[in-house]
Amino acid sequence: MSAAVEFARMNGLGNKILVVDMRGRADKVTREAAIALNADPATQFDQIMAIHDPKAQGTDAWIDILNSDGSKAQACGNGTRCVVQALAAETGRKAFTFQTVAGILNAVEHEDGTISVDMGRPVFDWNKIPLAEEFFDTSRIELQIGPIDAPVLHSPSAMSMGNPHAIFWVTSDPMGFELERFGPLLENHPMFPEKANITLAQVTSHSALRTRTWERGAGLTLACGSAACASAVSAARTGRTGRKVTIDVASSPIRQPLVIEWRDDDHVVMTGPAEWEWSGKVDPVTGSFTRDEEPNISGQGLPVPGSLAK
Repeated sequence: MSAAVEFARMNGLGNKILVVDMRGRADKVTREAAIALNADPATQFDQIMAIHDPKAQGTDAWIDILNSDGSKAQACGNGTRCVVQALAAETGRKAFTFQTVAGILNAVEHEDGTISVDMGRPVFDWNKIPLAEEFFDTSRIELQIGPIDAPVLHSPSAMSMGNPHAIFWVTSDPMGFELERFGPLLENHPMFPEKANITLAQVTSHSALRTRTWERGAGLTLACGSAACASAVSAARTGRTGRKVTIDVASSPIRQPLVIEWRDDDHVVMTGPAEWEWSGKVDPVTGSFTRDEEPNISGQGLPVPGSLAK
């Protein structure tokens, strides 16, 4: 067993996140630890956000991201907001710059508690998403699930928001579709050599969407920030909405919407909440953990995750 590290159970709009403090260490959270943590109902998660010492000058941390099946993820917007809230509570700072496999992410916590993350620029080139076939226009690719007379389940918009996304446009509530049945088929479709996040998106107004996502490596999720960004960009790109929209994440138990803006400089900025639940210590090799004792102060809410400090 290795020495245990601090971690916090958090959520971003219901997206289950474990923030693990790996600063000052050379090792990483293992695939085996991730699988073990996800197998326990207390620590079941969508993504692990492991905070490491910075690798690049001018950044505050390197963030290593793991899915619940132990695979690596390039980006997680909801998880990034959780990291910001944890570090803001620890340091008193409001602005941070992180490095991930997907690139540099700048984030800021606002006075109202919401957090904005600059998710970078969207990628539309078929070979960079990547797709297995060449498409000149990836805003509508040839891909179908179900019978030919069900147009809402074919011709998705494809793009990368640090990770591959396919957005299927539907005309009714995304909760009415059996995403748990066809999500795995689409995630692993030969069209996506690195798999893909699969989202059903309903346009509810020129400035609003309702979405539901099957997340690559995590499955049916309560929320997915990068999928919300991909949906907003794809909606604007296809003329369905303007470049700033609110996203009602249909499967999230938290009814606060995400605000996504595809700015004129081509950067996508996501603004939304993050919530701390509890903290503890975890072995990053085995996944064994203990939970901290926490004060139960009626009406005072949860304590801040300052225990992430070294």
